Amino acid sequence: MIQKYPVGIQDFGEIRTGGYLYVDKTAFVHSLVTQGKYYFLSRPRRFGKSLFISTLACLFLGKKELFKGLYIEDKWDWKQTFPIIRISFSNIGHKEKGLYRAIDEQLDNIAEDYGIVLREKVISGKFKELIEKLSELRGQVVVLIDEYDRPIIDYLGEDTAKAIENRDIMKVFYSILKDADPHLKLVFITGVSKFSRVSIFSDLNNLTDLTLSHHFSASCGISEAELETYFQDELKVYDKEKIRAWYNGYSWDLAVSVYNPFSLMHFFREGKFHNYWFDTGTPTFLIKLTKQIHLYDFENKETSLSHLNSYDLERLELIPLMFQTGYLTFKSYDEEGDIYTLGFPNKEVKKSYLEVLLDAVREYPSDQGIVLVNELRKTLLVGNINKLEGILNSLFKSLPYELWQKENEHFYHAIIHLAFTLLGVYVQSEVQTSDGRMDALVRMKEYIYCFEFKLDGSADEALKQIKDKGYLQPFAQENKKKIAVGINFSTEKKKVEALKWELIA
Repeated sequence: MIQKYPVGIQDFGEIRTGGYLYVDKTAFVHSLVTQGKYYFLSRPRRFGKSLFISTLACLFLGKKELFKGLYIEDKWDWKQTFPIIRISFSNIGHKEKGLYRAIDEQLDNIAEDYGIVLREKVISGKFKELIEKLSELRGQVVVLIDEYDRPIIDYLGEDTAKAIENRDIMKVFYSILKDADPHLKLVFITGVSKFSRVSIFSDLNNLTDLTLSHHFSASCGISEAELETYFQDELKVYDKEKIRAWYNGYSWDLAVSVYNPFSLMHFFREGKFHNYWFDTGTPTFLIKLTKQIHLYDFENKETSLSHLNSYDLERLELIPLMFQTGYLTFKSYDEEGDIYTLGFPNKEVKKSYLEVLLDAVREYPSDQGIVLVNELRKTLLVGNINKLEGILNSLFKSLPYELWQKENEHFYHAIIHLAFTLLGVYVQSEVQTSDGRMDALVRMKEYIYCFEFKLDGSADEALKQIKDKGYLQPFAQENKKKIAVGINFSTEKKKVEALKWELIA
């Protein structure tokens, strides 16, 4: 361990007084507080939103000693302080108490801290009264709301009625902010799902959305420049390109790409590549939705910004959800068509998501899928074609009979696609889906494999197709062995019925 990393610590004061590494984000804080008043920022979980909120709180409380040596130190009037209403919806106990009661108690607690007695009985009235009385006593109020959408996200896919109920409660709660403008210094709201804001904050139409702003693209996460500045000693020890492949790749403006701070800090502390961020919250609902709509190819997904902003609790869309929660990110933009292309941000997310999805499709409650994919990798590495049939059959072995009867073709294609896409995490592997192209191509150190799969067809027919269409011809000049593999899968037998291969000159 080279530095003291603030893994899991979201309190700015604790980081600054505890000797932990702090990546200076106060330039963004300064820009925020001097250029506007109402803001919203969406970022995935564990990306530094809560730390940003904490930094703002310390700034407005005038805790100058915490900002020594930081960008904002000599750019702020430390003599002036402001009262703060700060609510984090991740820890107010909305599940145990119910959202309405949890908000009600939170407002009472804040009022008590400032020596204020609230007379209003409903939460919207209490919120308004608290802002007005604080403003009269202490000056304009700073409102900091962290993870505003947690009471919705916690019920996605489980209890839609509860999610809608919570959405409606929050809409009423936030409705008073616009008329409270004379009493407010700053309103800053964070969440995972920026698309929910359309209905919840419909009355607060002066809210500036920073989510896709180029000026705030690196406000959360760690940029390349920050990596090189704050982790110079670590980069002398570890492979920077490998770190980038595992943990970089998140972009909200297609100009700046950032590292996942949670995974990066964990990696430097442990010295081991692992799925740190993914392991803190398996996306069960997204996996379930993915299975329902039979979508297994997440690279180069084209969509519009309006689609990403759409949000209907009663008809959830997978791609916007995956984008908002950090499982997909921007890869490119077609300005003429006004279309964004999305994909997995990095190896951690791609590997983890597809591993969980593969086992979910196979309905096998373990990590056996990735074990078999690794066996496939080792087998192809040494050219042991004879073992292929057994490995592929093992991938399908656990599928219940009922699934085969109902959706055999969907499950067959899903497992083949996921297995070979996962193989691409370790070696150069592509799975094609368009007509007239090979089903799968795998490039190893000494071999190039072309696979053609048939369902209730013929392995000979598959092999013939590879040769007739010249799928391996583009690689003729490479000094590697080219192997064509035709495979026929039988839905009746639920296994590989025949496998034929041939070395192509």
